[in-house]
Amino acid sequence: MRVFVTGASGFVGSALVRNLIDGGHQVLGLARSDASASALAAAGATPHRGDLTDLDSLRKGADLADGVIHTAFNHDFTNFKASCEWDRAVIEALGAGLVGSDRPLAITSGTGLLSGQGMVTEADMPRAGNPNPRLATEEAARLAAARGVRVSIVRLPPSVHGDGDHGFVPMLIGMAREKGRSAYIGAGRNLWPAVHRQDAAALFRLALEKGAADARYHASAEGGVPFREIAGIIGKRLGLPVVSLSEEEAASHFGWFAHFAAIDNPTSSEWTRRTLGWQPTGPGLIADLDRPSYFGG
Repeated sequence: MRVFVTGASGFVGSALVRNLIDGGHQVLGLARSDASASALAAAGATPHRGDLTDLDSLRKGADLADGVIHTAFNHDFTNFKASCEWDRAVIEALGAGLVGSDRPLAITSGTGLLSGQGMVTEADMPRAGNPNPRLATEEAARLAAARGVRVSIVRLPPSVHGDGDHGFVPMLIGMAREKGRSAYIGAGRNLWPAVHRQDAAALFRLALEKGAADARYHASAEGGVPFREIAGIIGKRLGLPVVSLSEEEAASHFGWFAHFAAIDNPTSSEWTRRTLGWQPTGPGLIADLDRPSYFGG
């Protein structure tokens, strides 16, 4: 299968490209720069020049492929709503040429969209009135499915970890260094699901190969790691005190990140594993984090 991948040179996307090629697929990877194009070519993929702001380039990439995996996202949390609304437009563009073709489209959402709903499964949907702007992604997927696109959703957890991580955990490390302490909120019992990047890549491939239309899959290798444990490893590695903060203190310490630090998002992936045969093999978040490479060593 020839697969068009957005975000192909990114943290998850680069692992996905390798996984697809090793699985016998050809990859057409979206490249927005010469450096990205060179990296993709070196990995054995064919670069397709364009970016998320060029919807025509996305449509053309989808037209050239037997299937599409959309992993790219503009992680500008200072303008998160705009990023999510643009993701809606991207999904609409990718799906436009796939209507009625049975060519699969796998897109990326987040388990955090269902934060605060207890232990969530793949069958669960965001509650009415959910204010999270990322809802736009799943709304776009449902609309594409209604139009006859074979679209499935892979929900990533708050932590996708591994070498090269530039997500939430490195942000926490940076905040701890800046503030001189590693912190959690209250008792720190709120749960973050997690997955290693290689396991996330494997799930995207399985969703493309075996995914059902309008299905949701959870990339949670671990259903919930207590936030206090994450803060504890960061404090240990940096030689900093690990402290509990009130909600008011957390707003000052974490700033805009306070919402994410408070996420309680226990997530099941039982149905995903059973349906797709997904078997995560990477290290857990705490074991992966407890290495010098996460701290510049």
